[in-house]
Amino acid sequence: MSTYDLHIIKRLVRTYVLLVLGLIVFFIVLHYVEYVDDFLDRGATMSQVFLEYYPNYVPEIVRLMSPLALFLATVYLTARLTQRMELGSLQTSGVSLYRFMLPYVVVGAFVTGFMVWFNGWVVPETNRVVIRFEQDYMRDSDARPEVGNINRQEGPGSLLSVQYYDLNSQTATSPSLFQLSEERHLLRRVDAQRMTWSDSTGSWLMSDVTVRTFDEDGTEVRRHLVSIDTTLSIRPRDLARSERDVEMMTVPEAREHIETLRRTGATRLGRPLVAFHSKYAYPFANLILVLVGVPLAAVRRRGGQAMQMGIGLFVAFVYLLVMKLIEPFGYSGLIAPVVAAWAPHVVFFVGGFIFLLRVRK
Repeated sequence: MSTYDLHIIKRLVRTYVLLVLGLIVFFIVLHYVEYVDDFLDRGATMSQVFLEYYPNYVPEIVRLMSPLALFLATVYLTARLTQRMELGSLQTSGVSLYRFMLPYVVVGAFVTGFMVWFNGWVVPETNRVVIRFEQDYMRDSDARPEVGNINRQEGPGSLLSVQYYDLNSQTATSPSLFQLSEERHLLRRVDAQRMTWSDSTGSWLMSDVTVRTFDEDGTEVRRHLVSIDTTLSIRPRDLARSERDVEMMTVPEAREHIETLRRTGATRLGRPLVAFHSKYAYPFANLILVLVGVPLAAVRRRGGQAMQMGIGLFVAFVYLLVMKLIEPFGYSGLIAPVVAAWAPHVVFFVGGFIFLLRVRK
């Protein structure tokens, strides 16, 4: 790698970091202006908002804004070199556009790899704080919990299923607790009429209980109990279901969660599956937009650098719009969730590759 390549990498990374920081500030300001009434009406203090909520929101903003920031940095730097005739001089001296793209691809690949790890293991940890805060202090948030057909991982090989959960009385209707072996065979099932949380004991009280135990040969032993106390690790706050559950899970946790839901026959898996596959798919937008941005800005246009940036913003907007338009089809099952997560990236990768082939080298 030449000195010029290192120079391009340095300038690209510096521009990318500055854009990410700028987008973080811009996003937080807009978000606060939109939700400040909710914060005040629901009693959130300024220290909670600015020392707890937004610091934990920053990783999610970085995850969302990284492809846009890297794309704009790519377009800005390439357009600047194009307008100054530096790119033309390089091509005249025998440097092809493919060779010129090498430092961009290196940065794009590094950011993509970093964001796969960041999106899969770091962001979920901070999202837990963010989503719980939104449940408490923001109206009409998609973090609002659902109260019906709830499935929760209780522990290794254990799953709790609830037909309905009343948030006010902290009472679950028709709870079922499944215990699975390491080979994923059902060992024990506990069904109850209701399950109520007791603050004094810090445990759940199950009423009108049926316990079924299954031997290796499939023999079932059944017994009925009036009530039992259970020491589940799940708490009332954990039981309320949110559409954003997978966002609070690392990749291994999300994979285990979805596999458990499948084994227990849970329905409506479209949304968690799309969210799971997006943990891998979305970071690739960083590399794909770099591959689109270089040839896009390598062509001199009337209007100069401003026109290049305008076209870049339009392309990025279309990219993000296509992702948001396709996701609901994956939620509903009209298309496979993995297709909903990956299709926009594949389409833009192919489009960018075709555009690259047609640009003067």
